[in-house]
Amino acid sequence: MPILPLFLAGLVACFLLAVPRPARAVDAGELAGRIQKKYAAISAFSANFKQAIRNAASGDTEHRSGQFLFKKPVLVRWETVKPEKELLIVGKDAVWDYFEEDKEAYRYSVAEVISSKTMLRFLTGKANLTEDFHVAPGKPEEAGPGQAVLQLAPREPEPGLVLAKVWVDLATDMIARVYIQDFYANTNDLTLEGVVANPKLADSLFTFTPPKEAKVHDNAPARERDLKP
Repeated sequence: MPILPLFLAGLVACFLLAVPRPARAVDAGELAGRIQKKYAAISAFSANFKQAIRNAASGDTEHRSGQFLFKKPVLVRWETVKPEKELLIVGKDAVWDYFEEDKEAYRYSVAEVISSKTMLRFLTGKANLTEDFHVAPGKPEEAGPGQAVLQLAPREPEPGLVLAKVWVDLATDMIARVYIQDFYANTNDLTLEGVVANPKLADSLFTFTPPKEAKVHDNAPARERDLKP
């Protein structure tokens, strides 16, 4: 074959190889089931997070970053480092939310926070994707490398959650990102990085004693106030 046709054939082959292939379609229900199975099997995980919280009324977006730790049954350490230091501890008997700069600590009931903190429900596996949501495939172009996106419509919508999306790491079946929108169009977009499954986490990481100089606001039910954190 003459050189020119060979050259043109080579160009065509290179072009075809360079054209991005469409992302492999995923079975949304099957993937949701895999996620539930994965979170049922692990005992703990840790990750760094980046969070963008947008207020629809003002158009302002607040960016946060820090570290997230989780240990079964429902122990959480959510430590925000930027823009200001905040420590949220979900312990065995109480929840503490401490703002270091203001020296203020807020105490809540564990049941109240786990049911109302929508993002925590996803990250701790308390939001059952297959039972609580209508699950559909998300847009493949929104997925990062090695990821799939699921679009979630709650079966029983509530003011704090009218729609959600989760990005799943297909190599681990663990959630890499959660996006939530509430009734007022405010959004909460959380990305997890450096996720480690089953790290050894001491129970002491999930306890908190307010500093002596801190002002304590106790919002726990009266029957729980005598319990030690």
